[in-house]
Amino acid sequence: MLTPEQIENKLNRILLRVQKPGRYVGGELNSIRKDWAQAKTKVAFVFPDIYDIGVSNVGLKVLYDQINQREDALAERAYSPWMDMEDLMRQHEIPLYALESKQPLACFDLIGFSLPYETLYTNTLNVLDLSGIPIHSLDRDESHPFIIAGGHAATNPEPMYKFIDAFVIGEGEEVIHDIVNVIQKGKKKEGKWSRLEVLKELAKIDGVYVPQFYETTYMEDGTVAYTEPTIPEAPKLVNKRIVAKLPPPPTKFIVPNIEVVHNRVSVEIMRGCTRGCRFCQAGMITRPVRERSVEEVVEAADAAIRSSGFEELALLSLSSSDYTYVKDLVDAISKRFEGRKLTVSLPSLRIESVSVDLMEKLKQHRSGGFTLAPEAATEKMRRIINKFIPDEDIINTTNDIYARGWTTIKLYFMIGHPSETIEDVQAIADLCKRVLAEGRKVAGWKVKLHAGVSTFVPKPQTPFQWVASDTRENILEKQALLKREFYKDKNIKLSWTKPEDTLVESWLSRGDRRMADVIYTAWKNGAKFDAWDEGRKFETWMQAFAEHGLDHAFYTHRQRRTDEVFPWEHIGAALRKNFLFQDFRMSLEGEIRVDCRLNCFACGILPTFANLRRENPGEGWKCPDVKSPAPKTNKANIELPVVGD
Repeated sequence: MLTPEQIENKLNRILLRVQKPGRYVGGELNSIRKDWAQAKTKVAFVFPDIYDIGVSNVGLKVLYDQINQREDALAERAYSPWMDMEDLMRQHEIPLYALESKQPLACFDLIGFSLPYETLYTNTLNVLDLSGIPIHSLDRDESHPFIIAGGHAATNPEPMYKFIDAFVIGEGEEVIHDIVNVIQKGKKKEGKWSRLEVLKELAKIDGVYVPQFYETTYMEDGTVAYTEPTIPEAPKLVNKRIVAKLPPPPTKFIVPNIEVVHNRVSVEIMRGCTRGCRFCQAGMITRPVRERSVEEVVEAADAAIRSSGFEELALLSLSSSDYTYVKDLVDAISKRFEGRKLTVSLPSLRIESVSVDLMEKLKQHRSGGFTLAPEAATEKMRRIINKFIPDEDIINTTNDIYARGWTTIKLYFMIGHPSETIEDVQAIADLCKRVLAEGRKVAGWKVKLHAGVSTFVPKPQTPFQWVASDTRENILEKQALLKREFYKDKNIKLSWTKPEDTLVESWLSRGDRRMADVIYTAWKNGAKFDAWDEGRKFETWMQAFAEHGLDHAFYTHRQRRTDEVFPWEHIGAALRKNFLFQDFRMSLEGEIRVDCRLNCFACGILPTFANLRRENPGEGWKCPDVKSPAPKTNKANIELPVVGD
C-alpha cells in the first residue's frame, strides 16, 4: 500500500492532465486534518459521485462534523474520481485516498457511504475497487475496513446486500457514534474481536442492518416469501433510527477550491413533513416533524457565513411553509443580514400567496427565479397523489410572483403517476401556457417559464409501493407530446429525465437480493456514473439481466399483489403497512388526506416517537395526544382490505 507521500508524488505527475484538478487535492478552508497517529478510530466518509456534487451533501457535512468533534476519532472525505482521473489512477496504480491526509481508503477503520439515490450503486462498487478493498463483504477479513452505508436509498438495502457490511436505517447523527464505539471496543478486547464478532455487535444497535445475518426465501412466482435473521443477535425487523432532538447544525462549511453545484451555506430548519404526498419517499421516511428554533437557525447561519465567506444561504426542509415560525424566521434573517451581499433561498414552498409574501420579505436577498412544484397539472391527478391544489390557486400564485418582479418561474411536474392518461400530460402543456399567458398580462412579455418534468418512480415505504412504473414506450410518447407543445414558444424551457435513467432507478429501488448479481455484472462490464450522459450504458444493464436469467420488467412493470411481501419488508420506517395500503386505496378513489397536523391518521410514527421521547425526556417535538381513527373507507363506503402491519 502506498504511503501518503508516495501518493502525493504520483499526483504531482498526473493532476495537470485531468479536468478540474482541484477536485483531488484537498486543503480546502474549514477542512479538518487531525493527527493520524493519535486517533483511535479513523473514519472515511465517501460520496460516490464527483466532488462537484458530493462536497455539498448535507448528510456528509453533518457526520463529518459529528466525528471530528470526538477527541478519539477523525473523519476525512473521498469522492468518486471522474473518468479521466480514474484512468490515470489505475494506470499509475494510485489507490483512492482521503483528501485530508492522502491516506489510502483501505487504511481506515470504517468507510461510510452516503447513498441518497440508487444510481450511485455502481459507483460504490467502483470506489471499493479503486481502493483495493474486496467488493463482496464475505471476501473481507480483519485487515479491511468495515463498510457501512446509509441514506434514503438504504430504505431498500437488498440490491446492495452483498457489498455492504452494515446499513444504517434512518438518521445517522447518533448511530454513527454507536458504530464507532463498537469498533473501538472490539480493538480493546484481549486478542481483538474477529470481524464476525464486530458485525454481530453492530447488528444489536438500533437502526443497523447487517445483511449477511439474514436469509431470503422466494415463492414460485419469484416474489419474496420472507426474509428472516439467521442469528439471535439480529432483530426480525430493523426499524429506522430517529434522532429525538436535532443536534446543533454544522457551521464550519468546507469551502471548495473549484466551482461546485451548490456553493452555499445550508441550514436545516426542520426535518420531516406532514403533507403526506403519496409519491414522496422523503416525506414518509423522515417522519416525525422536528423543528429548530428561529434563534438556533439564525445563529448557525451567521456563524457559517462568517466562517466560510459564502454569499448564498439555503434554509432547508421538505416543506418550508410548514415550519411553525417561518414568518418570524424570515423576519429575523432579513434583519440579521440586512445590507449584506447574500442570496437567501427558502425552497419547498407551497403554492399559495403566503409563499410569495415570505419571499417578498427576502427581496433584498432573493435570487432571480421562483420555484413551485404542482407535480401534476389536473385536479384529478393532484387528488390521486394527495397534493391537491385548485388550478385557480396556481394561476393566482404565479400571477402574484410575476407581478412582484420575478421574471422566471420554474414549475416541477412528474409524468408516469398511477392512473395518468395522455390527457393529463397534455394538461401540463396547457397549464404552462396559461401561466405564461396570464403572467404576461400582469408583468409584460419579459416573463419566462421553465417546466421541469421528471418521471415518477414508485418508491419503497410509500403508498405507491404497490403500483407499476411506467413503460419506456409510454414515457417516450408523453415526452414527445410535451416537446411538440413547447417547441414554438422560446419563453418556455422544457427539461426532462431520460426514460433509461428512470428504468435503472426503478430496478434498483424496487429490487430484491437477486439484483446484487445484476449490479455486479453491469459494473464489471463498464456501468458507472449511471445518472450521467457520459456513463449511461443501458444495454449493459439489459445484458446483465439476461446473463442472470432475470426479467427486468418483473421489478418495474407489474402491479404488486395486495398480499405481496416486499423485498424491504424487514426494514421499517416506523410506518404501518396497513396505513400505507389504505392511503393507496384512497388514491384509487381520488380521496385526499389532510395535513397530519390537522388530523392524525395513525401512521405509526407517533407511538414510536413517544417511546423515544420517554427514553429522552424533554427532547424533541411534542407528540399530540391522538387516538387511532376508525379504518378509512372509500367513497362507495366499502371497507378497505387489510394487509399486515
